[in-house]
Order: sequence, then C-alpha cells, then structure tokens
Amino acid sequence: MTNDCLFCKIIKGEIPSNKIYEDDYAYAFLDINPSTEGHTLIIPKKHYKNITDIPAEDLSNFMQSLQKVAKGLLQFGNGLNIIQNNGETAGQLVFHLHFHLIPRREADGVSIGHWESKKNLDMNKIQENIKSLLNQ
Repeated sequence: MTNDCLFCKIIKGEIPSNKIYEDDYAYAFLDINPSTEGHTLIIPKKHYKNITDIPAEDLSNFMQSLQKVAKGLLQFGNGLNIIQNNGETAGQLVFHLHFHLIPRREADGVSIGHWESKKNLDMNKIQENIKSLLNQ
C-alpha cells in the first residue's frame, strides 16, 4: 500500500466506502460516481498501478474474488459490464489497479463499447507489430 493512494486509504479505512465484499485479496465497494445502480469497483488489497504490474499468482487470486462479486452483480441486474483501464490515455484516473463492474438493465441509458470502426487499417502489419512486442 502507498500513503498517497486513494484506494489504499479506502482499504485501510482512512476514507469511508460502501463496502460490498472483502477477502484476503480484494476489496469491493460502490463507486461514488456510478453509471448505474450497483456500479462497483473491485481492487486488489496490495497496491499495483495497473494490470501489467500484478504478479500472476496475485492476479489469479484476485480474479477469483472478482468472479464472486460479478456473479452477485449479475443477479442484481440483467447483464454486467466489466471495465479495466490502464494509463491516463485509456481513462485511468486512480493509479491503483481496479475494475469497474457495472450492472446493466434494459434501457438504463448507459452506452459502453460503441466506437467508430477504423476500416482502412493494415491488419497484417498491426498483427506482426503486436506479435513482436509479445516476444520481447
């Protein structure tokens, strides 16, 4: 945990939250700026900046916690979006790994995953570039 991290302070109880779940690996609480009723954030108890920083074993344990919370939220709504942003450009505002679990209901007014398709991309070149990065 870090002293200046908002989410670390929530885990330590220094900042109040509407906790809905906690175990050895994860802490889940209602988002203070929800997009839908039940919009939940789930964070690992250890501080990691983003998805690339968390060790595989910790990620595995954390994902089991996330899955448990997701199962409950799927019963709370009719669907569920799970969103995780990495880096400021991608919309990450708090630099402690976290996932948004957003319960969905018919006609809830939330629009997620709608973008203008880029049709003139060289898919083969992009494929090779990404594959080379994965082999580093």
